[in-house]
Amino acid sequence: MQNEQEQQYQDWIGRQQTSSDILTSGPMEGLAATLDREDTTFANGDSLPALWHWLYFLHPARQSALAIDGHPHRGDFLPPIPLPRRMWAGSRLQFLRPLRLGETIERVSSIKSVSLKQGRSGDLAFVCVGHDFSNSSGLLLREEHDIVYRDVAKENAAAAQPLPADDKFDFERTITPDPVLLFRYSALTFNGHRIHYDRAYASETESYPGLVVHGPLLATLLLELFSEKHPQAVLSEFEFKATQPVFDIADFQVCGTKLDDSGASRLWIADNAGNLCMEASVRASNP
Repeated sequence: MQNEQEQQYQDWIGRQQTSSDILTSGPMEGLAATLDREDTTFANGDSLPALWHWLYFLHPARQSALAIDGHPHRGDFLPPIPLPRRMWAGSRLQFLRPLRLGETIERVSSIKSVSLKQGRSGDLAFVCVGHDFSNSSGLLLREEHDIVYRDVAKENAAAAQPLPADDKFDFERTITPDPVLLFRYSALTFNGHRIHYDRAYASETESYPGLVVHGPLLATLLLELFSEKHPQAVLSEFEFKATQPVFDIADFQVCGTKLDDSGASRLWIADNAGNLCMEASVRASNP
């Protein structure tokens, strides 16, 4: 049956969606304030900080087109996978040239792959979506975005053992998440997923112990700290993978290592129990 379903979803591979957006200052000012930056003003021509392109190309769905979890119903661009839980599992990005405030940018998205697997907690589905961002002069940014769909965990299912986070770092920051931080990021990215702001839904329907901190927000916090420690670094590649959810019920640590001689750095998120929640790698030049 799984092979039949997987074959059905193969028809979605190669499906494309093209959109354009003008990089205006309002979303950037909102995220700068949310990240507690001192300087929250931007001017046309300024480069977007890495990952801030997630504030644009939002494709708002009509209220009547939303599922119970707050996401749009599937089957338009993304395949109609019936598994109820959806999470941002990770991304791989190549930074070719800066995206600049005031520009009109085109994004071409395509379904790269769809695969079904049997996990410890039940059925899993993985969808990889590619995004190419260009201006009138050519390609600026290339991204691959991994989405994982999973079933609600069975009561007797064996939970995956968390991995311990590295306790040797060159820099770190403790983050205290709260509902306001999560709500503001949801609003900035027009993300209606209720696990980030509706505590009753997160706990009673999806059985989480608290509100879930957005995967892209965690990745943004990683690069925010990296950029503070390497203000002259020019990013060429960034990759991250979520390994455990992070909740708003406890502090977590954003950690990293300095760029080495080859231009590489490791970054990670650890929860308050020392478990690894996200791991990431950076390639950059540091003039």
